[in-house]
Amino acid sequence: MAAIDLIVLGILKKEALSAYEIQKLVEYRNISKWVKISTPSIYKKVIQLEEKGLIKGNVVKEGKMPEKAVYSLTEAGEREFDRLMMEIALKPIHIFLDFNAVIVNLDSLPQKKQEMCLSGIEENLNTLRTYLEENITMKEHISGIPETGMAVLRQQYLLVQAIETWISELKNGIGEQ
Repeated sequence: MAAIDLIVLGILKKEALSAYEIQKLVEYRNISKWVKISTPSIYKKVIQLEEKGLIKGNVVKEGKMPEKAVYSLTEAGEREFDRLMMEIALKPIHIFLDFNAVIVNLDSLPQKKQEMCLSGIEENLNTLRTYLEENITMKEHISGIPETGMAVLRQQYLLVQAIETWISELKNGIGEQ
């Protein structure tokens, strides 16, 4: 859960926002595609961080809109943000790809089903590659998009290309058996 803490604290480090606004920003930045984070987990995390004293909510009312809590980092939250940044940055990197659970079990299936599984993974990679291409093209010329955000999109695109090459080689290897 440290990654979710870091995402929420990092967003609030830049500006005070409501839980809904945090969730919308996570959606807009497509963070949930790269970090396991869901809408309910954001709301739960905001409550937990406030209970720990890492963020503070202030109730505001804007015009005729209902009241909402707007959260900002506390000094303890600033320290926790710094601590998590270093902790996560200095950890060994683990790349967890859910489809690897399928890959390690492929030889338990007949060749036709192996090919179906790999084709399904390829289809999903193709969908992701198309999405990334569109997202990069759309956002690369928009001012205000952080370069670090664009770097993550490019990283994911390179990863998709590498996995596509790897899947192709794996399919060739299976076909030769």
